[in-house]
Amino acid sequence: MTATLTDFHPLAESVQPVFDTVLARSPHEPEFQQAVHEVLGTIAPVLEKHPEYVEAGILDRVVEPERQIMFRVPWVDDAGRLQVNRGYRIQFSSVLGPYKGGLRFHPSVNLSIIKFLGFEQIFKNALTGQGIGGAKGGSDFDPHGRSEAEVMRFCQSFMSELYRHLGEHTDVPAGDIGVGGREIGYLFGAYRKITNRHESGMFTGKGTGWGGAEVRTEATGYGAVFFAQEMLAVRGDSFEGKRVGISGSGNVAIYAIQKATQLGATAVTASDSSGYVVDDAGIDLELLRQIKEVERGRIVEYANRRASARFVEGGSIWDVPVDIAVPSATQNELSLADAESLIGNGVLAVSEGANMPCVPDAVAAFQRAGVLFAPGKAANAGGVATSALEMSQNASRQRWTFGDSENKLREIMSDIHRAAFDAAEKYDVGGDYVAGANIAAFQRVAAAMLAQGVI
Repeated sequence: MTATLTDFHPLAESVQPVFDTVLARSPHEPEFQQAVHEVLGTIAPVLEKHPEYVEAGILDRVVEPERQIMFRVPWVDDAGRLQVNRGYRIQFSSVLGPYKGGLRFHPSVNLSIIKFLGFEQIFKNALTGQGIGGAKGGSDFDPHGRSEAEVMRFCQSFMSELYRHLGEHTDVPAGDIGVGGREIGYLFGAYRKITNRHESGMFTGKGTGWGGAEVRTEATGYGAVFFAQEMLAVRGDSFEGKRVGISGSGNVAIYAIQKATQLGATAVTASDSSGYVVDDAGIDLELLRQIKEVERGRIVEYANRRASARFVEGGSIWDVPVDIAVPSATQNELSLADAESLIGNGVLAVSEGANMPCVPDAVAAFQRAGVLFAPGKAANAGGVATSALEMSQNASRQRWTFGDSENKLREIMSDIHRAAFDAAEKYDVGGDYVAGANIAAFQRVAAAMLAQGVI
């Protein structure tokens, strides 16, 4: 599901011309338009208090990437046939630090999706307070069903072009959908071979035996749960005894399930593109990891091996009654109808584990109903926050323990929650974490852009 022009509500006069320019320049990029509209819809009060941002054209510049890179990726499959995919890297903003953002390998990848992800990354990274800019990249290559050799050859071809735009002081990629430890290993190995440099800090999400950080794999899922925990605490509540619905079955979903369970909740769902499973006894994490991470199988296998679980093909995972929802699959996966179903079943909080998984009308419905809602740029910032910690460890040649890294992640997520909460209070939209996160992040970016001049 994707937003269309009719989904966009009128914006304040101070920001509407900026959005009109985005529509004119990017007419066939609905996901990017949606991401920009969401930010512009909340920051008009900041512009009223800071007219210098308008005079300096901060918005006009921040919605236009500093650099857009698109290239072909030729490679040969195991049958000897030539394949050609398309590669992308959108370097959106380096005002706070080197470009930072993941690489996504999935058939759905196109320019609009990479630009929306890169735009979101600017503000997500700003919220971490760690001095990193915003970027995103990837390819329409699908690693699912490909052999190890095919994935390796693709990654090597992909990096043969992308390497020239990377570096620990320039652009530091990480993983995303379709890019896990295997792919990162091949990509980093190709970069090291081509450049004759072992720059550990130019790629994050590496194996812990060769420069990777503890908790990096778990960070996005853990972070989404930590943020929800902070929201619940404001109302004197917690995860203890709650039913949690989580979509997806990749890293984010798996480790959101793990952390929610550790906090006393029962995670009852997981999904992939074929359908979803419901396990009222609580998702068996080891079984799920075996199927998805080791066997790279489909979610139906979980139900086949678990007596307490059932598989549902079609329908909506959000029809399952839960107290807390963590959409962790992909953008625009949760519709208005899904939101109404969750609200009708008494959901208390929604924390976006994926990037922009809720359509705008769903977000509005949650907010009208008084449901605690955490936008992805705040709730799923744990992944990039821990990537920045990995960069720090690489720069100092240090290693931190799992416990140390998790504690640092928890502190960062608490700080992000506080920044969003306080910004919402300051601008008279208390409890609106969407506005609060956008305002807090935008102010950090805008102040740096103003200080550095027109570049």
